[in-house]
Amino acid sequence: MNIKLTIQERLKDLRTERKMTLEQLSEATGLSRAALGKYETDDFKDISPLSITTLAKFYGVSTDYLLGLTEQKNHPDTTLAELHLSDDAIDVLRNANFNKRLLSEMLCHSDFQRMMLDAEIFVDRIADMRINDMNVVLEAVRQMLLAKQETKNDLYLRTLELAQVQEEEYFGHVVAGDLNRILRGIRDAHKIDQTTADQSSVAVETQTQLQKVMSFEGSTEEKKARFFLANLGIDYDTITKEQFVTVIEVLKLSKHMNSPISRRGTRKQHQRKQEHY
Repeated sequence: MNIKLTIQERLKDLRTERKMTLEQLSEATGLSRAALGKYETDDFKDISPLSITTLAKFYGVSTDYLLGLTEQKNHPDTTLAELHLSDDAIDVLRNANFNKRLLSEMLCHSDFQRMMLDAEIFVDRIADMRINDMNVVLEAVRQMLLAKQETKNDLYLRTLELAQVQEEEYFGHVVAGDLNRILRGIRDAHKIDQTTADQSSVAVETQTQLQKVMSFEGSTEEKKARFFLANLGIDYDTITKEQFVTVIEVLKLSKHMNSPISRRGTRKQHQRKQEHY
């Protein structure tokens, strides 16, 4: 997940959010198309104060936001009093070592307000009385039926017992479900980030290499050598016969080898390497 956007990324994001081309932005701001294109290039740093001011006014953001001095895009003048944060909460936000951009994304997620509503119901015990009343009725019916029959192992009796809700367990499950949806939604939104592990991870790449090695027509030892080298990012077909012998000698020392590499197998692979060259 990206920690902080660069000036170039902020400018490009603001333009694409409005689905504008560079030509359209040029017409709207009076800045040249060539200059606007350079401003969005990662290696371009010389953006004039006039251009920054013009673009900030057009996009309705502060110049501090465009320059990366603040993360507040649309509310630069919001005071702490409006946020109703305690001193302790402000200390946490300012000093705690955690990903504050992730916190911002959690706050903006569509399920965040639902999670806070469910949490408030649980913390303030708003549903306590109704849940207790329901449990009392269910238990009264169960006791009445239990008094009329000898066995407790009855489907209907057991249903009445299980239908009684324990508030802590119920709301713990509900709030956990809310949080799970929020985190999964954010994770899915960042699948293509370069700083986020995804389908091109080492585990997936290793699995691909293994499948490629197992489909190779050769001895078991040669497959092991290929897999070993592939995991190190080395192309088996580019090593010399001397290097090949060294690889085999190293593999013979591994305690993870299923079977020892015989000299006979080594000689055959060595001959194959010689034929390769």
